[in-house]
Amino acid sequence: MKRYLIVVDMQNDFVTGCLGSKEAQAIVPEMVKYVEDFDGTVIFTQDTHQENYMDTQEGKKLPVPHCIKGTDGWKIIPELSAIAEKCQVFEKPTFGSKELAAEIAKEAPDEVILCGVCTGICVLNNATLIKAFATEVPVKVIANLCACVTPDTHKTALAAMQTCQIEII
Repeated sequence: MKRYLIVVDMQNDFVTGCLGSKEAQAIVPEMVKYVEDFDGTVIFTQDTHQENYMDTQEGKKLPVPHCIKGTDGWKIIPELSAIAEKCQVFEKPTFGSKELAAEIAKEAPDEVILCGVCTGICVLNNATLIKAFATEVPVKVIANLCACVTPDTHKTALAAMQTCQIEII
């Protein structure tokens, strides 16, 4: 069985940095264990912005410079960095990665599982892109290994993904 685990944006800025939250920090220990024990291919996404972030559409709507390439905030959290160094990492300048979705469609695994942050933005976008590019691949999201800005937005995002035939586990 060919299985993929997509670890979405587990970067310093989203866990302990400028956009971090206690919810994101709380999922780290269980996520590390899950990633270490995963039987399949692990892939990371990495939100990647440039110095001109504040001039972009996203920067104007979310005026918090974050995940600027090369900064400490851009790096994968220390608890997962050694694992990420051995895995494929998709840098993405926006919420979801078309390149990742195309790669999944090309490989056609038996299942794709996602975890990470932020449930309502990057997890949601990557899960729906994968579902759109690889329509017959089962896509699953591990609810307790995701975190969002608030518990309510986390629940809303999970419900939206479920509506798109993404299984919440």
